[in-house]
Amino acid sequence: MTAVAIRRDDLQGPAIVALLAEHLAQMQAESPPESVHALDLRALRQPEVQLFSAWAGDDLLGCGALKRLSATHAEIKSMRTTAAARRRGVARALLAHLVDTARAQGVQRLSLETGSEPAFAPARALYAQAGFVACEPFDGYGPDPNSVFMTRLL
Repeated sequence: MTAVAIRRDDLQGPAIVALLAEHLAQMQAESPPESVHALDLRALRQPEVQLFSAWAGDDLLGCGALKRLSATHAEIKSMRTTAAARRRGVARALLAHLVDTARAQGVQRLSLETGSEPAFAPARALYAQAGFVACEPFDGYGPDPNSVFMTRLL
């Protein structure tokens, strides 16, 4: 496991802006337009969203966000690790941080949407290992063969 420092990000640094642009571009490449639910920078800067970034010294390793849906329900958004940080425990550390942060903020249910395509299999496995289970679409999402919806009670 890589030593990781996770902190709230203001979305101003060039490294995080580039990583999120890469994330959005890949989501658009992997899924049909109507099935891309990744947030752009404007949406990530909304007050109901908190984005956290993971660092090893000056090297950005990844990011993940919490979007508050209600007083007791939040959604995980924008989970991404850099290519160099993959398979080093960064995503697991970010996910644990998001779960702990949500719990500390009174969230009782944490949900997410991810892709159903083979490219998203590692993400689905990570979420399942962390206790997330399949659920119905939530918070305005509709049924979509390209999406998998998961949730976890905290």
